[in-house]
Amino acid sequence: MIQVDSHTDFINRASGSERYFLLLYKSGNEQSECALHNLGDAMAGKNGVPLFLADVSRVRDIHVRYGISSAPALLLFEEEGLVSVIKGCESISYYRALTGKALFMAKAKAEGKTIKRVTVYSTPTCSWCNTLKGWLRRNNIPFTDVDVSRDEHAAQDLVRRTGQQGVPQTDINGQVVVGFNEQRLKELLEI
Repeated sequence: MIQVDSHTDFINRASGSERYFLLLYKSGNEQSECALHNLGDAMAGKNGVPLFLADVSRVRDIHVRYGISSAPALLLFEEEGLVSVIKGCESISYYRALTGKALFMAKAKAEGKTIKRVTVYSTPTCSWCNTLKGWLRRNNIPFTDVDVSRDEHAAQDLVRRTGQQGVPQTDINGQVVVGFNEQRLKELLEI
């Protein structure tokens, strides 16, 4: 965790990093302390993906630059700039998954591997969905999980694209696998 004192300091320190995080927090704030603690635990022993910290009660030029009006907020940056903002305090496991994906992508890129974009469409009560997600985790494949029981738009879009209502469905760089077809998944993921 690297404390920064200004936007210029942040940009200079992040220079050359392909993927990095910035936690905007407010000292003394319960949610901020939660985010600091959980991120610290999630990042323990992980090197390779920088995590910058800025206390908004002292550093006044970063949050306004990115339109952030509440703390804590975790900002994810890639080479092209700000990619996403996670507001509030999340669980240690959430932060582990987020930073683990960043580490995986950095390692894969360094090894010259093509990084696959994987999205799993699932529901919490689907046993095959949980089996699929466990298999992806064991194979160190980062993925985005979309709960179609909570996201009606995603569910409708999925049916429109595939003609299937069942889950799990896995989108790998635009190719959809319906169900848990391990052989097809291995083929598309080049495992």
